[in-house]
Amino acid sequence: MKPIKLLMVLVSASLMSTENQAKSTLDALTGPYLGQKKPGGVPQVFAPGLVSTIHRDYNAFFSPDMTEFYFTRRDKDTGKWTLMSYIQRNNQWHEQMVGPRVGRPFLAPDGKTMHLGKYYMERTACGWGSLQVLGPMFDRDDWGIMRLTSSSKGTYILDDYKSGDVIRISEVLNGQRQAPVVLGPEVNTGKYNAHPFIAPDDSYIIWDGQREDGFGDSDLYISFRQTDGSWGKAINLGPQVNTPGREASATVTPDGKYLFFNRDAGLAEGDIYWVDAQVIESLRPEKR
Repeated sequence: MKPIKLLMVLVSASLMSTENQAKSTLDALTGPYLGQKKPGGVPQVFAPGLVSTIHRDYNAFFSPDMTEFYFTRRDKDTGKWTLMSYIQRNNQWHEQMVGPRVGRPFLAPDGKTMHLGKYYMERTACGWGSLQVLGPMFDRDDWGIMRLTSSSKGTYILDDYKSGDVIRISEVLNGQRQAPVVLGPEVNTGKYNAHPFIAPDDSYIIWDGQREDGFGDSDLYISFRQTDGSWGKAINLGPQVNTPGREASATVTPDGKYLFFNRDAGLAEGDIYWVDAQVIESLRPEKR
């Protein structure tokens, strides 16, 4: 075969291979959970090469109807953080950049409010509106709110890195927002506590922290709401989830099936992992 003809064949084969790879990737992003193979009891990297990449990919969560997926990314070269998303249309997922990251984003159970620390955005017909402050009881110079998440009842759980790395709770009573109060030693124990998530039904909270009985850098802990309304003693999620590395920023999918969290291990910038939420149910106290 002549050199020019051989080159044309090789180029054609290369283009077909690239097109097939692109089509394969595109086809993979159909169906629930971005078309990813569902994990069992062992945590797996979520959407490697797409969501979990060479950059620092963090803070994953789905919209209540499971048609939107959000996460934050810090470019390893520029160091800049962005809020990324995948939107499902006609069963196909499409990637897009929402904008610069502010705080640790979380979408409220109403699907209309995006919490960003002490700020929030409301959904509009064109996407997301401008940043707004939650109110004077949250807009304090002596507080450092990284992550605030909310339940269906309107309960807020928030951290504060300026006041000793504690976690606070703000509930709604008789239709009125209550001032945030520091949770007790059942939760606020150890070197630090941060990045809390509250279940939509207020039945538990998950956060990350460092304690002497932990497995490594920081571990994920859970506290279940007791029948009297108090919070139970923190339970380590165990070696099934926690490692000598850093685990942080947990969320549970709105359908209650999977736990998402971050893990920094070895030379990795930080990846998003997911695991069957049975790991939570196995720790839930039996009702008596």
